[in-house]
Formats: sequence, C-alpha cells, structure tokens
Amino acid sequence: MTLEEKTAQLVGYWLDQNGVVAPMQGEMAAAQHGTTLAEITRHGIGQFTRVYGTRPVEPDERAAWLWAEQRRLKRETRLGIPALVHEECLTGLAAWKAATFPTPLAWGAAFDPELVEQVGTAIGDSMRELGVHQGLAPVLDVVRDPRWGRVDECIGEDPYLVGTVGTAYVRGLQAAGVDATLKHFLGYSASQAGRNHAPVHAGPREVADVFLPPFEMALRDGGARSVMNSYAEVDGVPVASDPALLTDLLRDGLGFDGTVVADYFSVAFLEVMHGVAADRGEAAALALTAGIDVELPTGDAYLGPLVERVRSGAVDEALVDRAVLRVLRQKERLGLLDPDAFEDDAPTGVELDTPRHRALAGALAARSLVLLSNERVRGAAGIAAAAGGAAAADGAAPVLPLPAGASVAVIGPNADRAEALQGCYSFANHVLAAHPDLPLGFAIPTVREALADTLGSAAVRFAAGCSVTGEDRSGIADAVAVALASDVAVVVVGDQAGLFGRGTVGEGNDTESLDLPGVQRELVEAVVATGTPTVMVLLTGRPYAIGWALDGPGPRPAAVVQAFFPGEAGGTAIADLLTGVTSPSGRLPVTLPRSAGAQPYTYLHPRLGGPSDVTAADSTPVRPFGFGLGYTSFTYEDLVVDGSVATSGAFSVEVTVRNTGDRDGEDVVQLYGHDVAASVTRPLVQLLGYTRVAVPAGGAVRVRFDVPVQRFGFTDRAMRRVVEPGDVEVWVASHAGASRPGGTVRADGIVAVGRGAGPIPAPGTATDRAVVRVTGPVREVLPADRRVVTATVR
Repeated sequence: MTLEEKTAQLVGYWLDQNGVVAPMQGEMAAAQHGTTLAEITRHGIGQFTRVYGTRPVEPDERAAWLWAEQRRLKRETRLGIPALVHEECLTGLAAWKAATFPTPLAWGAAFDPELVEQVGTAIGDSMRELGVHQGLAPVLDVVRDPRWGRVDECIGEDPYLVGTVGTAYVRGLQAAGVDATLKHFLGYSASQAGRNHAPVHAGPREVADVFLPPFEMALRDGGARSVMNSYAEVDGVPVASDPALLTDLLRDGLGFDGTVVADYFSVAFLEVMHGVAADRGEAAALALTAGIDVELPTGDAYLGPLVERVRSGAVDEALVDRAVLRVLRQKERLGLLDPDAFEDDAPTGVELDTPRHRALAGALAARSLVLLSNERVRGAAGIAAAAGGAAAADGAAPVLPLPAGASVAVIGPNADRAEALQGCYSFANHVLAAHPDLPLGFAIPTVREALADTLGSAAVRFAAGCSVTGEDRSGIADAVAVALASDVAVVVVGDQAGLFGRGTVGEGNDTESLDLPGVQRELVEAVVATGTPTVMVLLTGRPYAIGWALDGPGPRPAAVVQAFFPGEAGGTAIADLLTGVTSPSGRLPVTLPRSAGAQPYTYLHPRLGGPSDVTAADSTPVRPFGFGLGYTSFTYEDLVVDGSVATSGAFSVEVTVRNTGDRDGEDVVQLYGHDVAASVTRPLVQLLGYTRVAVPAGGAVRVRFDVPVQRFGFTDRAMRRVVEPGDVEVWVASHAGASRPGGTVRADGIVAVGRGAGPIPAPGTATDRAVVRVTGPVREVLPADRRVVTATVR
C-alpha cells in the first residue's frame, strides 16, 4: 500500500452534511465542500459517515446507491476495498422511517438487560440489512451531574447498572453482525458544572472505579469491537491525545484489540479547542500516537497533514501501519474483503419498523416507566371507586389507575407531540427537525391519542396550556377550564430533546437550573389548584428538581409518573399504565435531585459526600436511586447470607420476595452493600446486583444472588484494584435509600436476618443488614475474575 492508500483507510467521509448534528460541524467540515466523491476516494476510503442518517432518504433508494458505490470502490480504486459504513443507533437506527426505541436512560429504568439485548439485536438486524457495519452506541458514561445535556444518552449513575445494561446492548447489536462502539472513553460525563466539553477534574481513582468498569464489562464480557474517545480533557490532558488512556489502559490493560474511532472532529479539536497542537499535522501525530485509528467524520488531519509529517520524518510510518492493520482486520472480519462483497443485489422492500420492532419498543417502554407517587384522593366523581373497589371507608383511593368511566383532561405541552416521546439521537429530533414538512414515517401515538384510544375520544378533553419553553401563560386559563370540566387531569410536561441549543436537553443543551423549563410548573400548579385530582407525567431526558410536586407543603399532584423519552410506543405505554392495563415497575436509574445547587451528586458517595452536621447544605435527593412504586406492594423476608468468604471467592444471598397486594406485579429486587472499613473511603451504599421478578398477588418467590467478592473491589492507595479482608454489610432493598443496620450470626456461621421493626430512612422496603466477613490476604482483582452477580428465582 502507498502511504496515501494507507491514510485513506484511516478516515471517514461524510457524504451529506445536512443540518448541524455534530459540534462545530459547519466550521470543521467546510474544507471538504466542493470536491467529488470520486476524487475524495481515489486512494480508497476507510468509512462512510451516516449514509442513511444525515438527511431523510428512502431506505431502498439509498441501499441501491450504497451497493453501487461499494462496487465502484472495488472497481475503480487500486486496492478495491469497500468502505465500512457507520450509523448512530442509540435509540434505534437513526434513519428515516426506522423504529424509535426508548432512550438509554429508559434502558436503565427498566433494569432489564435481557430485554435490552433483544432490542439491540433488532436494531442490528435492520442495520446489517441496509449494509451498515458499525453502530455508534452504546454510551457508557456514568451520570455524575443531571445538568449535563447528554444525560439523555446515558443509562444511569451506577457503574454496575451501566455496565450490565450496556453490555447487553453490545451483545445484541453484535449478534446481528454489527460492531458496537463504546462511547465515550473516558470520563466525559464528569465535565465541570455539567457543561458539554468542559474540563474534567477527576482523580485516577474515580476514573478507575466509576468511569472504567462499564467499559471493562462491555469489552471483557460483551466483546465490544470498537471504542470512541471522549472529547474531554482529564486533568489537563485531552483524551484524544493521551496514550496512557487509549493505549496503556485500553489496549494493554483491558486487552482491547479492535479499532478506536475519533468522536467527530476530536482530532482537529486538539488544535482548535484544546490548544495542545499547533496545526492539523501535529494534531494527527498526537492522536495517532495516542491510539486513535480512524479520524471521523473527515480526513482534515489524517490525510494531507499526516502524510506530510510522515514524509518529513516527524511521524513514524509504523504508527500508520499499526492503525491500518487494525482497520483492515475489522473489514476482513466484517466480510468487506471477501471477493463477492456487494455482488449480490441491494435489498428492496426494507421495513424498518416491523411488528417485532414495535413489540420490543412497547415492552421496554412499559418496563421503564417509574411511578413516583400515587396518593389517595376523594371527592371527584368516579375517582373514589378506583380500580377494583379499592376505596377505603372514608371514600379515598389511589388516583391511579384511572377508573373506568372517568372523564380525563389531557393537558400540557408534551401531551400531544410525538417528538416529546423521543430522545436527542432519534432521527426525528436529530435530523428531521430540519425538515418540518416531512412526516416521521412510522406510527407513534401521543399520550393524548393513546388515552383517547383507550378511554374513548368523548372522555378526553385537551389543552396544551403552554409551550415547553418560553414565558407565554395565555393558554393556562384554557387548561384550567378543561380540568374543571373533568374528573381527573393528566398534565404531561418535560423536555424537548435537541442539539446545541435547539431544545432543553440533549447534546450541547446543558442547563444551569433543574426546574422544569418555561412556565410548566405554573401550569401544573394552576391545574392542581382547581381541586381536580391531577396526575403529572414527565417526559424528560434528565431528572428534574420536582420536590414541590412530590413532598411540597401546598397542594400537589396526586400522582407523578416519570418517563425518560420512551420512544414510539411510549404514549401507549403511558396510557396503559394510567388506566391499569399494566402495572408500573420501572425504577429510577438516577436520583431525583433536590436542586441544581446540590449538584454534582451521586448516591455512590462516602460519608462526607452526603448531608451531615458539618454542613448546612442538604444534598439529600427527593427520591433515591432505584426508587419506584407499583400498583401492588412487596416485602423482603428471611434473608440468609453466607457468613464469611475468602478474598478470592463468592458468597450467596437468599431472600423471599412476597407480593402483599391484590394484584400481580413485577419487582426489581436490589442487592446493596457497604465496605465497613477500607484503606480508602468507600460509598455508604453500593448496588451489588439486581434482578426483575414477577410475583402473583399473594404469592412469593425465593431469590438467590451469587456474588463474586470482587464486587467489593476498589482501587487502593497503590492504585491497584484489590479486594481487602474485613467486614462488609449486605442487604436487599427496594431502593438505595431503604436500609437499616442489624443482623445476627448463627452458630453455623450463616447470617440470618429478619425484617425486624422500626422506621426506614426513606419510604421503601428493606431487610436488615447482614455482615459478611471477608477473609484472607489482600488480593488483586484479575481480568479473569467474575464481574457479574447472577440471580436465580424459584
């Protein structure tokens, strides 16, 4: 290969730069305009950027073009190597008319890796059918600050939850023959004050123990084949130029042997944003040396500037060869080097929103909805007789599920907008927003439409009340009138996902406040003031400070439902929850914040990271990680835990989960732990494992967790990941705020714990804490050690 042919394989080309869907896209990509595709690819090309996902294109027509273009590359370039095609696939394939699934924050809320894996396979099947080889997902950044706009793209604030769910998506996507790309390596979500691309001030222990584990799981357990660098600079060193992260840690430490692709323009950003390179050539040298194999989405640095540096002797051509070999190995494995590649006919009649897609989207949406409150109300016609005659002697009953025959006022800026159900990386909000005259191309009932379909259009009245943003209050009076004329009001508020200022959440849409945008709180409070029982439904991409709606001293909504952009089936899933067709079972993957001023906050904090007598500032969240209500109740009984375990071993935890209500339901059983005394400070509460169980009304199941003691591992003072001997506490709880100390050791060394009595710090159910003694020498955690807690149910 000539040097030009080598560097051509190390770049992507963005065919249709229509609208701004990447940071500084207009400024960075201008140099590519005006050249023909044949000229650009005369030496070959590494990747084509977003063939389907940059502008609305008919799938069949675009597939025919792509097959023809791949044949041209084989025929007209000397080496005859086709291009690898990549697309975004965070909420489904980001293409016109493709199914839109719940946003990743909803994946976390579902606590259901198996279902997420099925979703990943369905997405991957669509991509592979269209000739797409690599998906730019999942995002494995651990949420640290809800003010950050890209929280919408993340799975949650717990590394283990992020790792298990993200790994499931990787397995699903790659089972379909599409390479998953882990984003964003490393530390991106810790950006200062929640501002996109801001510096990251994270110590090496936080990087190792919080940000790294999801990537390790997805690489070692999921076999992920591609990684994308973070835009961040960590302690002054941009990740894109850091061989300690991209080579020493990623490759030598984690054993990764796939391709590292640049986040869009991040190689050039070394010059124009970070200021660590004097020009594009120096930026290319830094990135290539660090370990970035492919510059996306252009060749601004890796083409002419890099060639010039290699020829001058400033860059060793061996670094180019290293990257080219990785790229060619990937293409070979994906079949792009096969002699008959693309010799078959291009696909026709491609359907990107099949019954299979819709069923999976509906199942994931339903399991992701979190019921935050459901108070008993009285006095409104029909409400006191809610759901199966559940009213108490005083005529009060939970407002949800809505009773048959009730008239419903559907109110709010997100009640009748399909875009409000979709995340930032959905095609609708990512691309189609620039094409307002085009339809979405698939069915996506709004909350209003879904409720009208369930209850009958005559039972539903509608008023928007206000917009998502802005100060216009003129519609609130109409909303109040509609509420007064109805038995119950459902007020749907929240976000509009978008990019770089075109929305309230999403990439580049960071916030200084965690109040609901615009005048939406005023709308809710005006409706509540009518006395009509009110249900507030949040369609958001981040958690907001809604303590006023959950625990406020004045009138407040009788019920609150949190939906994290639930996708094309989200409206139907919400209607099913409100009317009792389904029972809510989602759990918070992030804490509900008290205020913006209390950020950054995580439930994974040491003693001094939470409220205490030494500070007047209270960071206690409004609702804790893992919280969620249902239409039935569960208790945890008869906890039995192994009393001791070696630092190289595993221990078991068993508990009985009992459905104490009169309705079947699903519970997310959460196992928590705490290292009592360690050589460095440890979190007071740490999720060890979890499982989702279905329990019939009045029934019970026995759940067993098998826990590798490595789940208590951490980075010690010598920066080794170790398991130390000593006592650890474990307990089973309905969320991270429900726990109590206690537990006794039997003569046979088994810790037996009963629920006991006494208050629980936060509303919820928990066993007492059991003590497990970890014995033996300090042991360094090894790559072959188990990382995942397994659960069995009987």
